[in-house]
Amino acid sequence: SVPNSDTSRIPFLSGDNFNEWKEKILLTLRCNDLDLAFQVDEPLVPTELSTPQKKASYERWERSNRLSMMLIKAHVGKIIRGFIPNCDKVKDYLNVIEQQFETFDKAMASTLMSKLSSMKFTGTKGVREHIMEMRDIAARLKSLEIETYESFLVHFILNSLPQEYGPFKFFYNTHKKQRSINELLTLCVQEEGRLNQERMESAHTVIVGKKSDKKGKGKGKVEKLSL
Repeated sequence: SVPNSDTSRIPFLSGDNFNEWKEKILLTLRCNDLDLAFQVDEPLVPTELSTPQKKASYERWERSNRLSMMLIKAHVGKIIRGFIPNCDKVKDYLNVIEQQFETFDKAMASTLMSKLSSMKFTGTKGVREHIMEMRDIAARLKSLEIETYESFLVHFILNSLPQEYGPFKFFYNTHKKQRSINELLTLCVQEEGRLNQERMESAHTVIVGKKSDKKGKGKGKVEKLSL
């Protein structure tokens, strides 16, 4: 049967966890002394004339290959498994999976980089959530072995801010030498609060002005009727 030790810790293979998944698979097999099929090539299939030692060696390799294949397939979803060609040897099977995910990683990295560079803050959510989302994309890129340096991420974040943040961006670019994401996030939240307060005061002024106009017009009508 498939070894039970540590198998509960193996994640299901999904779109962005191949490296972690592979590491846990190989570690589990190694801990259960079942990684022989990854260490040596398949021995010659024994015949009746083969020595007991050669028969035993083949049986150990065959058991390792069979149980390793069972463990891997048990932690690959049916949808992903359907895209992976079947192989007789588990080492070849794992290599095929790795090749599939290398192609997937390149496509995913391209999509994430495009999204990061084109994101815009629309105000439908807070600026904190907006920046956290951009930081999360950068972290996902890092997991795909694409380093997004902090200075570049700061640049992307500032470029994503709308025109009303123009004075803030000018101030930040001319006064800040060390560009920390956490510092930028704090300053952006403060600026968002200032802009919101400014909008509220502006709206209040407009409402008061309209009320004054209505009162003025009403008095004019009364005076005209009294004539």
